[in-house]
Amino acid sequence: MSATQSYTGDNLTGVQRRLAMQSVKRRDTSPELALRKALKELGVRGYRIDRSGLPGRPDLAFGRQRLAIFVDGGFWHGRPDRVRPGRSPYWDEKIRKNRERDRRVNEELTSAGWRVIRLWDDEVLKGPHEIARRIHRCLNPVPVAEFFAGIGLVRAAIEDCGFEVAFANDISPTKRALYERNFDASDYSVDDVRNVRGAELPSVGLATASFPCTDLSLAGWRRGLGGEQSGLLWEFIRVLHEMGGERPRTIMMENVPSFASSNDGRDLYEALATLNQLGYWCDLVQLDARRWVPQSRPRIFVVGSIEKLPSASDWRVTEVRPKWIRDFVLRYPNLMMQAMPLPVPPTSNSTLADVVERIRLTAPAWWDASRTKNFVSSLSTIQRDRVNHLMNAPRLSWRTAYRRTRNGSATWEIRADAISGCLRTSRGGSRRQAVVDAGRNNLRVRWMNAREYARLMGAPNFQLDGVTENQALFGLGDAVCVPAVAWLCREYVAPLAHGELQEADSIAHTKG
Repeated sequence: MSATQSYTGDNLTGVQRRLAMQSVKRRDTSPELALRKALKELGVRGYRIDRSGLPGRPDLAFGRQRLAIFVDGGFWHGRPDRVRPGRSPYWDEKIRKNRERDRRVNEELTSAGWRVIRLWDDEVLKGPHEIARRIHRCLNPVPVAEFFAGIGLVRAAIEDCGFEVAFANDISPTKRALYERNFDASDYSVDDVRNVRGAELPSVGLATASFPCTDLSLAGWRRGLGGEQSGLLWEFIRVLHEMGGERPRTIMMENVPSFASSNDGRDLYEALATLNQLGYWCDLVQLDARRWVPQSRPRIFVVGSIEKLPSASDWRVTEVRPKWIRDFVLRYPNLMMQAMPLPVPPTSNSTLADVVERIRLTAPAWWDASRTKNFVSSLSTIQRDRVNHLMNAPRLSWRTAYRRTRNGSATWEIRADAISGCLRTSRGGSRRQAVVDAGRNNLRVRWMNAREYARLMGAPNFQLDGVTENQALFGLGDAVCVPAVAWLCREYVAPLAHGELQEADSIAHTKG
């Protein structure tokens, strides 16, 4: 099936469907040929095609590096923007089985010590040379030290970009349990970061830190980096200092937007100034998860590099560098700042309909009539009108709702759009969100579950067993959006950490 094909129904007869299935190539598809050509031009060898004897018969298998690559058709493997469930029972079931097989193959390969990269057919056709560079990085990965590792969603984002985790640290045994369920956790240290010593760490090329946001938010009384939790950032910087000449050439930090405004910007300034003292040139990037998943989740990223970018910095206002970043750089001209040119992030058309679970009407997860009535009675007039509009629609739709305190009373508010608000931990902000299912003169409400959290974080296949539902919700709400971090790594952090930007500049000067 072509790279752009999807379905709106199933009008084929049994014979027509069988002929259509027989016409689909199992190997040597256009995306696979384009990728192999790009790998050859890059000088990448040592792989086998359609490797038999391995689960799923990977399209490309690098035996020595134990790297398996699949080029998946978006239709056949159920990418949400290519397949809309509910339009064809036959294809719904076919694609469900394909996705289940993909998950099982991934687990079998991972258990056997293989790394798995799954690529979409259209992304390969659009940029085979970039995909080839990505594979080359994965064959020559940069070791990473992952601080505040949590359940491992940073790792999930960066491993396909040419990195391998050599050290991970977090204080939570529960988060490690989820990490261990999904990754090799042999290098995961459960300890207070204040006990980590830089001189004892392995040599790494990248260090990441998704440090606690508690004291940067209203829930933490805006204590900022002077607070007990968010102030742990200074421990990360201390470890970098203790690594001396072995400190990584690249760092990446992530936190909430209020990091920029904390203590009128002084917290961010002092953090960057201290990194400058360690030799890091710093960049600021702001990304919102809604570009990739149906969740509003803006985050600030600090990318630091020992080597100065070869190109001149451009601080003009863009989506990834909004006005506040430009103003911040102008406000503090003494800082060692640099800006890497970045493209506009992709746009996702996914909505809550792509992530909510279709739970049977008699399931105990749905709130009973009394609780639902209390939910409705707490709504303001505007919110109640919104619910009535949804209920009167001829088709079902989904919204998220969250609790607010207004005039000393707990009330519910419903988002006007079909995406979720920012997922949070049980300690922060509006805490857990509810799912509102409305239409055809019906209204049902329930709590959002952990599997839906995982999908909204861009980790639909993340394994959540072994912990309680609340523990899974906490771990996910405290994590990063996988595709957002992966995009930043592909576009910026990976070329930086692999030294490709400096190499490209050297080649350009040589040709000049």
